[in-house]
Amino acid sequence: MPSKPPAGDPVQDAPQVEAPRHAAAGLPAIGHTLKIAQQQMGVRRTAQTLLKVNQKDGFDCPGCAWPEGDKRHVAEFCENGAKAVAEEATLRRVTPDFFAAHPVADLAARSGYWLGQQGRITQPMLLERGASAEGAERYEAVTWERAFAIIAEELQALDSPDEAVFYTSGRTSNEAAFLLQLFAREFGTNNLPDCSNMCHESSGSALTETLGVGKGSVSLEDLHQADLIIVAGQNPGTNHPRMLSALEKAKLSGAKIISVNPLPEAGLEKFRNPQTPQGMLKGVSLTDLFLQIRIGGDQALFRLLNKLVLEASDSASGAGDGAVDEDFVRDHTHGYEEFAAAARAADWDETLAATGLDRADIERALRMVLDSKRTIVSWAMGLTQHKHAVPTIREVVNFLLLRGNIGRPGAGVCPVRGHSNVQGDRTMGIFERPAPAFLDALEREFGFTPPRHHGLDVVRSIRALRDGEAKVFFAMGGNFIGASPDTEVTEAAMRRARLTVHVSTKLNRSHAVTGTRALILPTLGRTDKDIQASTLGGKGTAQFVTVEDSMGMVHASRGNLPPASPHLLSEPAIVARMARAVLGARSETPWEDFEKDYATIRDRISRVVPGFEDFNARIARPGGFTLPHAPRDERRFPTATGRANFTAAPVEYPRVPQGRLLLQTLRSHDQYNTTIYGLDDRYRGIKGGRRVVLVHPADAAGLGLADGSYTDLVSEWKDGVERRAAGFRVVHYPTARGCAAAYYPETNVLVPLDATADTSNTPASKSVIVRLEQSPAD
Repeated sequence: MPSKPPAGDPVQDAPQVEAPRHAAAGLPAIGHTLKIAQQQMGVRRTAQTLLKVNQKDGFDCPGCAWPEGDKRHVAEFCENGAKAVAEEATLRRVTPDFFAAHPVADLAARSGYWLGQQGRITQPMLLERGASAEGAERYEAVTWERAFAIIAEELQALDSPDEAVFYTSGRTSNEAAFLLQLFAREFGTNNLPDCSNMCHESSGSALTETLGVGKGSVSLEDLHQADLIIVAGQNPGTNHPRMLSALEKAKLSGAKIISVNPLPEAGLEKFRNPQTPQGMLKGVSLTDLFLQIRIGGDQALFRLLNKLVLEASDSASGAGDGAVDEDFVRDHTHGYEEFAAAARAADWDETLAATGLDRADIERALRMVLDSKRTIVSWAMGLTQHKHAVPTIREVVNFLLLRGNIGRPGAGVCPVRGHSNVQGDRTMGIFERPAPAFLDALEREFGFTPPRHHGLDVVRSIRALRDGEAKVFFAMGGNFIGASPDTEVTEAAMRRARLTVHVSTKLNRSHAVTGTRALILPTLGRTDKDIQASTLGGKGTAQFVTVEDSMGMVHASRGNLPPASPHLLSEPAIVARMARAVLGARSETPWEDFEKDYATIRDRISRVVPGFEDFNARIARPGGFTLPHAPRDERRFPTATGRANFTAAPVEYPRVPQGRLLLQTLRSHDQYNTTIYGLDDRYRGIKGGRRVVLVHPADAAGLGLADGSYTDLVSEWKDGVERRAAGFRVVHYPTARGCAAAYYPETNVLVPLDATADTSNTPASKSVIVRLEQSPAD
């Protein structure tokens, strides 16, 4: 049997530190995976569950969105995927008795790690602030009927539908996401923020403008066929470890890999593949060239590389023959002359200052670029969460267009999504700025007129709650409080709401920061069997849901475990029942049919969302199907110009005052998004704590910060407000000079709500100017 959850909240301010690792996975990953799984699930349940992860007849991992190939391993999961499964399939339970023993004030004082370790929530729970005579407010069990009646009461009392916010996390299935956006728009609002607003919104904004499709253009096979893969602002070893297998296969086929990152990361140094004996023992060195760039210097780097490619093309020596794919540029692109003029103006000295790189390393990178006929650039939050994130990604697109690396096998753009269906949710219409064509299709199919004005994204939703302009907040999964910037502002905003609703499997910080009324609606997880009452009567019919991975593959997901409680509802059922309670007779949408048979949802999706035609028949095929992607499939670019767009923008990078550092927030290895699995970061050598700040030894010496001393992190921004994260252990670490790193959500308090990326409005969590002050904890 698994162990009981920890009785108290462990101290997290005295971590131990050892040397960072230089290889990822291998035997330690296997050992840690089995330990966590058995603690949560026990031996039998571990085997029963993990052998179904990412299988064609199993369930999609609730972790990252990395795709699977057609041929699957028996153990088709990574260490962090196994942790995500174990956390969901745990035998630990959070019952009404738990809430009776733990008032909300107690929950609010606990760490996110402790909350998550308590287990699965078993019944709907209601909190009424001010209702407790003794002053210790607690959640109490409530029936589903009462829960939906409360939601209906509060939504129907609003002066405008736009006073409600409907947030979606990346774990939500295609079916549930489609129903949620349908309900919100039939209710009358486009207030549909999602976790994309906080992560890859910058990618979508840049790619839609330049290529016409806001998604990646490569397949798994493209990675295997590439000559050169540039991995920028990304740590696959922790955030999507199965990517390491694809990089390993590419390397063994002759590909070169350039890593562009402020931190050395073990997973990009060497990969010990746990699927093979040779891989575990020997491993494969992945990175051929490590460019240890200063935070936010990526646009300057790619701009200079573009200049150098143009100059190579100009060369009469012949060395630059074919450096620019002139046929592709002529036949498929727009804006080349303006782009080329901006690129040729790139300055070496400015680039070296922005990036902190050596000239020799950039010239070596250029040689690798010119030697490659098929190049992929892969990126994640290290590129997307800056003020100049969108121009940075547009410059990456320029770099690929210049040599024709779009719509060619083994080449393209590869933004790596961090949550299992965050891309699918957007495809299903979870977007505050929907395309008119999507709304037209909804209107034709369902017979109501959707709102046309734009809704609120995450940052604007927080402002609306803060200012009293939004009064009801509904979250389909996720940990909104833990994921959002400017923690104190976000929490104060949430407490102003009249009603907060969280559809959840487990506890997190958001359940302790409530509106006047708060509901927790417990739902099925990916691992749970989903049996719905049949439209034909009888005992019920097993349902499945679908998801879309980072590379546009859509496939089915079927849980295999008995639900954690008989009181749970699926996400589609929760949305359908909420819609019936709120909309009542005014809605002609067949919500009851949608709840009973998810095939009826997919049938409607097939008539609304392009690429999903004949959805039910195609999803029945093992492995699912690939969505169309015009730039990849046809070299057709559905942009405003009808071509792939080169762009030109001023080079930007953060300027940091003397005596300050530029902080990036990041995850530990025992973490997935805001879910904390443990208090170690094995690859970085951190054990038993999370309040650490990684600082280059020379920078620390200049600031008088000894290794092991304690400091407060204080962010500085133009609004003059002091934002402080106290009591962080200084760890001397080989970061880029002038840069620092610390884990979120502990450091989200330092990110100003209004410090966002231009165009995408994504929080600039990777470029926070901080000063370090001696901590009383020292």
